Amino acid sequence: MLSRVAYSVYWMFRYLERAQNTVRFIDSDLSYYLDNPSLTGNVWHSLIAATGDKERFEELYTDYTRDQIIRFLMVDLDNQNSVLSCLSAARENARTIREIISSGMWEAINSLYLEIKTFQNITAQAIDPGYLCSTVLSGSYLITGLFYSTMNRSGAWHFARMGMLLERADKTSRILDVKYFVLLPESSLVGSSYDNIQWAALLKSVSGLEMYRKAYSKITPAEVIEFLIFNRDFPRSIRFCLSSCVESLVYLTNNPADNPRTPAQRNFNRLRNELETNEVHDVLAVGMHEYIDSLQSKMNHLDTLLYQEFFDPHKHTTEKGAFDGSNSQAQS
Repeated sequence: MLSRVAYSVYWMFRYLERAQNTVRFIDSDLSYYLDNPSLTGNVWHSLIAATGDKERFEELYTDYTRDQIIRFLMVDLDNQNSVLSCLSAARENARTIREIISSGMWEAINSLYLEIKTFQNITAQAIDPGYLCSTVLSGSYLITGLFYSTMNRSGAWHFARMGMLLERADKTSRILDVKYFVLLPESSLVGSSYDNIQWAALLKSVSGLEMYRKAYSKITPAEVIEFLIFNRDFPRSIRFCLSSCVESLVYLTNNPADNPRTPAQRNFNRLRNELETNEVHDVLAVGMHEYIDSLQSKMNHLDTLLYQEFFDPHKHTTEKGAFDGSNSQAQS
């Protein structure tokens, strides 16, 4: 497979997953306020923190209002991580590799982009976030279903899965980190019903509330941490995502998992093994923020290693000129 093709399919699914996760965060907070209108707390501010776009938001907007935050996150093309920007980038990547993906996938990606683009030029007050969230989630489920049911399990499929799962792991870590520093306004509220409601909202934002309740009797911070970081079965936990990436690297490198021969495979294995052996008390011992920050740095390094090993146009000299730039696709 050409490294250009691998790069495009990898980033196509990173962008699709990024858009879907942003919508999950918004949808969860909309439900939170509708169900609990009397509660206070700057949950909208936490959305900007979770996406890592605080500086860019403050360059473009003056106040952290609900309407401005939703516009910034959903349809503002000046925000490279907005849902519309991500769908636009995913569509462009899909356009360049239409011979690799199924026609159904291309049609679903194109249709979703065109649907959301219709909201780009309307006022922030006129945007219906509930409708947009529902539309993006439904379209994302369709694309993911087509991905799993219509694509050969070839190299392209594994690059796509790795892009999707690395992005998912990153966003799970971000929303978990934000809970400790933004969502809860007062330390005295820890353990209160207000705290439990916000932990439930956190689980809902990663579509994990129902599966969590099947595994645990009640919501506690320690068990939420265990579920979202270390659970081996929940498909949005960080451990599950990294373990699946290790499986894909076995296929892509043709090296067994217990005998890694490349820097990318060795580092993926190392982080996977760390998540398999660590426990909640290890997180609390170093501090939640410090543990998550270290985890995010390691995952960013994994992305860099994948680029150097599989996508770098200077390394793949047989494809000289196939790229129109260096590693220019945005990461947050």
